[in-house]
Amino acid sequence: MLRKDTGLITWVLTDGKAGDELQALSVAEALGVDPEIRRIKPRPPFSWFMPWGPIDPHERPGTPGSPLAPPFPDLAVASGRRAVAYLRHVKRASGGRAYTVFLKDPRTGPETADFIWSPSYDRLRGPNVLNTLTPPHRVSARRIEEARTQPDPRLAHLPGPRVAVLAGGDSRHHRFSDEDIAGFVRHLTAVAVTGAGLMVTVSRRTPPALREALVAVIAEHGGFFWDGTGENPYVDFLALADFVIATADSFNMIGEAAVTGRPILVFEPSGGHPKLDVYMKALKAHGVVHPFEGRLEGRPYQPLNSTPKVAEAIAEGFSRHRRALGLPDIALPLETL
Repeated sequence: MLRKDTGLITWVLTDGKAGDELQALSVAEALGVDPEIRRIKPRPPFSWFMPWGPIDPHERPGTPGSPLAPPFPDLAVASGRRAVAYLRHVKRASGGRAYTVFLKDPRTGPETADFIWSPSYDRLRGPNVLNTLTPPHRVSARRIEEARTQPDPRLAHLPGPRVAVLAGGDSRHHRFSDEDIAGFVRHLTAVAVTGAGLMVTVSRRTPPALREALVAVIAEHGGFFWDGTGENPYVDFLALADFVIATADSFNMIGEAAVTGRPILVFEPSGGHPKLDVYMKALKAHGVVHPFEGRLEGRPYQPLNSTPKVAEAIAEGFSRHRRALGLPDIALPLETL
């Protein structure tokens, strides 16, 4: 998609995985550009060797239906290990003109892209690498303030303290056992019986047993459960919350909640990962997160939002890149975040 005000062609390049694509779109949104979504679908055996192997020849530029069909972008934002080889291919195919951005550790070193964002808990470092504690996302301070000014009428009647409950689900490193579900629901019930206004949302990964249990808590004690109908109130949940309860299976979900400046109470299901331990320890040091044990605790803190910092670094790098190639220096219209 071409922005009339900049004339830039921007691609978001992923294999379609929701978390990767959403993160790349959040960066494009923060940069103020309208990206064209390009989804790659490498076949075996090429997919087996990614991120180190070549792209699937079936998806080379010039082949019918190729996601890399020209005109090549001025700016390409990619995420996910399968996109690594494709991003490098775009760089070469564009004659070096494309400014390439990769989100998260590509596992292939800093030379993978012109700019890389990687979380602080990863080991990747380099002159073109920006490390931040929380990931970039689409929940901006501006959107939070707008939602507080004009709250969703479906939530306005809820008593305080209002509590946003962000339930994830099974992932590569976590599983919600029957014991986990029972424990989480027991803790939520302890909060609900105090009269707190619960605002509950689930994800596509939420196990049916957990979803049903959360619906039952709301049915018995009151509150609001978003069942997927009507406009998604996710940002409104965060904006109106005095506390946030989140499950530990999503780094992004906790990072988004940190924009609110409200205490985040984290429930960790079975499993875990050393990177999560590092992440949580750093957030605890900032007074952001606390273990969820059936109590509302913690105090407000200075909101954390890495997205503007990531966008500004990309914009600066993009300008340097254009100048070095002798191209017109076009300022990216950064959104007010």
